[in-house]
Parts: sequence; C-alpha cells; structure tokens
Amino acid sequence: MRRGGALMAAATLPLLGLAACIPQVDRPAGYGRPVEGTGYGRPADAGRPQRPYRDPPARRDDPPPRQGESVPRDTPDDRPARDTGEVTTLPAPRPAWEARQVRADAKTIPDTTYVVQPGDTLSRVADRSGASLEAIARANDLESPYTIETGERLRIPGGRYHQVRRGETGIAIARAYGVEWSRIVAANALVEPYVLRADQRVLIPDAPGGGRPSAAERAQAFTLDIDDILTGGEPALASNQAPAKPIATPRRVLPSNAVVTGPARLASGGFLWPVDGKVVKRFGPGASGERNDGIKIAVPMSTPIHAAADGVVAYVGDGIAALGGLVIIKHGGGWTSVYGHASKLLVQRGQSVKRGQTVALSGDTGFADRPELHFELRKGRTPVDPTSQLPRS
Repeated sequence: MRRGGALMAAATLPLLGLAACIPQVDRPAGYGRPVEGTGYGRPADAGRPQRPYRDPPARRDDPPPRQGESVPRDTPDDRPARDTGEVTTLPAPRPAWEARQVRADAKTIPDTTYVVQPGDTLSRVADRSGASLEAIARANDLESPYTIETGERLRIPGGRYHQVRRGETGIAIARAYGVEWSRIVAANALVEPYVLRADQRVLIPDAPGGGRPSAAERAQAFTLDIDDILTGGEPALASNQAPAKPIATPRRVLPSNAVVTGPARLASGGFLWPVDGKVVKRFGPGASGERNDGIKIAVPMSTPIHAAADGVVAYVGDGIAALGGLVIIKHGGGWTSVYGHASKLLVQRGQSVKRGQTVALSGDTGFADRPELHFELRKGRTPVDPTSQLPRS
C-alpha cells in the first residue's frame, strides 16, 4: 500500500523566512528508516511500541520527590509550557469503518458461462450468477448501458463476492477478510468517487499464493493510510439515499453513516500555503530510502493551520499513527489536501471550509520530532509536490 509522509530529521532547525524558501535539508546519516510496509519514515528504533499521543504529566528530568515532599506544579513563571503530544478533537462519532462492522459472508462461485434468456438484463444476470455486474461487464468487454441480447453467451468470472450492505465501508470490508483495501480496489477496478452502493457485489481477492491471509497480511489490512481513507472511508449508499449536504459549522455533527462528497470543481484562486514556516523536508524519496508524499514545514507550537482552498472536510482524527492529528479536505476536480501532526483539530467531517480558514493548530503528534505540519496535495490517488502548486512569493 502506499504510505504518505516521512519522519523528520532529528536536528532542530531554526525557523526562517517565509514558506516560499525551500532549501534542501539533508537527513543525518542513520537517523531513520521507513517502517516496513508503510512508506512512512520512522526513527531507527522502530521496533518499539508506537508512541502514544501523550507523555507523563511530570517532566522526565524531574528528580523523584523525597519522602513527605509534595511535587511542585509547573507555573508560567518558573517553567515553560510543555507539549504533551496529545491530539485534541471536537466531539464526533466513531469513523464509519469502526461504527459499522462487516460480516465476512462472501459467496464463492466458479467460472461459468451464462446464456442470456429473454428479458434478461446484466443486473439480473449478476443476481442469478452471484457475481458482480461490473466484473461480468469487464469479463465480456461490455460498456454502459450494458446491452445484452437473447442467446448471447456471457463469461461469469468466478471468485469470492461480498454483497455490500448499507453503511459498510471499504476499509471495514477489507478488515473483515484480512485483505488490504488497495487490493480490493484494484481487483474491482473501482474509480472516483469510490462510494460503494448497497447490494453491490465486490470481488474479494485471495491471499497471495492462495489460501487464508497470514497474520501479517491481516495486520496490514488494519493499517490505515491516506489512500485507504480517500477510497474506502465512505459508507455505502442505499438506492434511495443521497450524500449529506455539507455542514456550515463544527457545532453540527454528521452521523457516521452519512456519505460526504467534495465539490464538483476546484474553486478559482488555486492553493495557498497552509502555514508560514520553513520547509524542512521536501517531497519525494529521502536520503534513507523512505518516501515523503508531501512536505514538512517547521512552525511554532499551536500555529493556525489554514485550508489551502475551498472544500469539504473528508476526515478528522488520529487514525494514522505516523501523522498524529490529521485533517483531510476534498476540493473538487479530484484534488485533496492533507494536514498532519496537528495538536488540535477544529473542524468536523462534512464541514464546508473556505480558503484560508483555520482548520487545526500545529503540534508534534504522530512521528514528528518537532512542532511541524505535514502537508500533502493529491490529484486523484496520486500525491503531487505541493510546491509545484503553491505560490512562490
């Protein structure tokens, strides 16, 4: 699976100038390596348990109190405020893939040939055979509106087919079968906007080499990345159900089963820098072999993070360990922006936001080693170098 974002260099860099200054910052030798199977960079001691989003309330360098001695509290006068690494979020329901579990009851059918009967439609053939309509169409080179004729012989591709129920998400389906969602996307040739339909059948690919998925493969199915959220995070729509209208303020909370879609087109004006700061990690492969699907911008703690363009919030949370506090916004025209390592999240899923609106506050959550912003732009499923789309001045 693709994994966006790489871990920052360990040395603290001073903040300089405006974000338009984009120097090359080399990573100290041996500092980090990519986490196997994720694509995110991480320190060399990556075998340790994942860092929680909080530290003990007492400073680690404080000596233990003597018997009978009270522990002094930090005050603004004698000790600076310390970031705890905790992500603060607004009250919100659980993500749809956690709120709606999936029963792994796929039906396995063999490769067969079906002779079209009078009155048949491709949908009826799919229902009779147990395969998906889209899989039959691909196997027989049929294009919408899928016209078939009586007596025509159709190849029915065999396999395991899961019938989607209302509210189920691609992520939850993948977890139920222990298969990476990206493999299901590829097996079914799913395309944008990646919203499943109730009663749709999706082909569940077998584990590599056949048989049941290994423990490692099942664990990988439970590991989220940006692409999973964008392509498998929305709940399936019923035939009579419309996507939710965007909400205006974070005071209103959409339920987990509401489907959120982005604008049809990218608003005029293009993208703006989400923060002012120094780019300390560039887009693309790093010196240690990890890949960064965005850029890292060093900023002071609790710096306001601004939406790069008008859009609708597709995700708010901390479900991707490497990125900590995370906001994802859909902008239309296939464009998506990503904001990671935030300490405070100020918007709700499904909220309409304007270009320049504050959506979060910066932090050092996730695998960040300093207060910073991980920022991505994506066109469809493809990460794009943000500096190629942002103003130079």
